[in-house]
Formats: sequence, C-alpha cells, structure tokens
Amino acid sequence: MLAKLLSIAIKGISAEVVEVELDLTRGLPGLIMVGLPDKAVQESRDRVKSAILNSKYQFPSQKIVVNLAPAELKKEGSVYDLPIALATLVASEQLSTEKTNNYLVMGELALDGSVRPVKGVIAAAISAKQLGYKGLVIPKANINEAIVLESEIEIIAVENLIQAVGFFNGKLQLKNNTTSIIEEDDITINQLDFIDVNGHESLKRALTVAAAGMHNIIMMGSPGSGKTMCAKRIPSILPELSLEESLETTKIFSISGELDAGQGLLKKRPFRSPHHSISAPGLIGGGTNPRPGEISLAHNGVLFLDEAPEFSRNILETLRQPLESGIITISRAAGSANYPARIMLVLSQNMCPCGRMGDSKKICKCTPKQISNYVDKLAVH
Repeated sequence: MLAKLLSIAIKGISAEVVEVELDLTRGLPGLIMVGLPDKAVQESRDRVKSAILNSKYQFPSQKIVVNLAPAELKKEGSVYDLPIALATLVASEQLSTEKTNNYLVMGELALDGSVRPVKGVIAAAISAKQLGYKGLVIPKANINEAIVLESEIEIIAVENLIQAVGFFNGKLQLKNNTTSIIEEDDITINQLDFIDVNGHESLKRALTVAAAGMHNIIMMGSPGSGKTMCAKRIPSILPELSLEESLETTKIFSISGELDAGQGLLKKRPFRSPHHSISAPGLIGGGTNPRPGEISLAHNGVLFLDEAPEFSRNILETLRQPLESGIITISRAAGSANYPARIMLVLSQNMCPCGRMGDSKKICKCTPKQISNYVDKLAVH
C-alpha cells in the first residue's frame, strides 16, 4: 500500500514542501531511502523502526521504499523521522489518512518514540500559512517558535509518536498552552545597556548618530579604552524589532540551530562578534550545502569586528557586496541560496600593531612602516 505525508526542506531561509512517499511491496524486509537523503536522513530507518515498536505499534515485515520528492532537492537532518514513521503506519493500515494531506509534519524521533526538537520550525510555519495548509505538526519543544502564527494556522505540538497518531486518528485533541510564550524579552541575545557607559560622550554621540541611520562605523583607540564595551551596547539604543523583522530574524536563527531550547520569537536585535580567525564561509555563509553565516545571523542588528585589521583582507573584501545590497547569494554545485544581510557594521582597531600609540603610560615601539601597513589593511584602494 502507498502512503503520502507532507514535510519540509530548508532552502535558503525558506521552507519547501517535501512529499514523503512510502510504499510497502513484496521482497526481503528492509527500508530503502531515495530522493537525495543525507546521512542523517538515511539513519532514520533505525530510529523509526525502534520508535514504532517501542510505541506498541507493528513494524511491517515487508520491503519498504521511501521516496522524498522532489528528488533533485537535497534532504538534510532528522526532520523526516516523524513523517516517515506516520507514513509507515498509514501504509500498514494502523493510521487513517483523512487528515494527513492537510498538515506539514516534522520532528526527530527518539528510540522510545518521543519527539525531539528540530531546526527551521518558524520557516515551516510561515510556508504552511502561505501555501494554504491547515496546520503544522511539530515537536512540543518547538512550540514557542511557531505559536505566534497559531491564529492563522493550526499548530499541533506533540511529545511522542503516540500523540501524533492519536491526533491524526481523531482520538486525541491537542490544546496548545499559549501561556508558555515568554512575554518579556524571551532569552535575550544581548542584555547590556548603553546607560551603563560613563563618560565617552564624543564616542556615545557618534554611535548614537550611526545607530539612528544604521550607518557603519569604525572606532580607533588604545586597548582598554572602551571600544568593545560601547559596541556591545549598541543594540540597546536601536529601535525594537517590528513583527516582520522579528519573524525574519527568528527564522534565520532557527535554520542555523542558534535558538535555545524553548526559545520563542526574538525581540532583541542580534549582536554578533566573530573571532578574527573566522573563515569566509563562516562569515558570509556557505558550505557544501549553503548555510547562513555571521553576517546573516546579524541581520537587522549589529556585526562587530573587533581588532578589524587582524581579519584577513580577503574576508573583509567579501563584506563589500552584502553591505551595498543587503542580500548575499551563496552559489554551490548543489544549488544557490539567498540570505538577508541588512546590518550595522561596527569595526574597532588599535592605533598601531602593539596598541600603545598615544598611550601616556606606555611607549610604542612600532616602526612607521609597521604602523602604515597596519592602518592600510582597512584602507580603500
């Protein structure tokens, strides 16, 4: 018997619908997976079997073929565990099919049948709404991510496989606890406040003007003068995120796996401060299968490059195009992805390589040539 369920695949910062097709046929018992699954998806065969058996259902002793369509789209992660398990139960006539075509399903299964959190839930919820699906079945641990859209689509949060089966069979009514949303600031990305800074009136004035228009800025001064301290507090003087900005920022963090367990919609502007040893893909995004980089994680917020001259010149050059357009396109053999990158870029640097230039208590021993080379790393040629 053939069964179909709907799930999602992440492409860029959007979620595309994936059909999980499962067919029971004659042949040696086993599970064959096709449709460009990665290693994590292929390993789901063992998780699914154990979860079904430990949930007191029957696992078919037949040849099982699972196709993840469209076949040309790369499938990644453990998000398909729950839809594959449900499709197995549908094909073996242990679950009815009345509701399964109206909901997108995602979730990782533990061996005991419990459902673990996955990435990209907010992106899936937005896609479900845009494409007109009735609702989304997700892990209970991801409820705060998607609950903001509950007024527009059904958000069904399940703790285990038994609850998911009960919902689709119509034997279990799941009510979401909307009071679980953290009403204040969620788990804030940045908790420092600009009001903590004493003195530095000229610097605070410059940062305030830059923040008012989301302009880029560079700070120069000796070590310990307060450059990093002030930079970390810039988000506290930026305006609050709008709902659209908050959804977009949360989507990026969710896809990247940067949201903490139980964290909901992000309400504070992000502040990212990568180390100078970061690679170009780490900063702008990339990889074999494209992923957002630090510049996209700082979208709608601040990207702070401390000791900017220590960053590779090539890495700094990669920032030019996204700073102009606010979008970065990553192209790979497996496909291309667009990521938003509207940021306020903040740089800091010392006056010289040793940092003692201009210090009344320490003597700078750098040569004019060393100072010139140091400063020229950020010069426009």
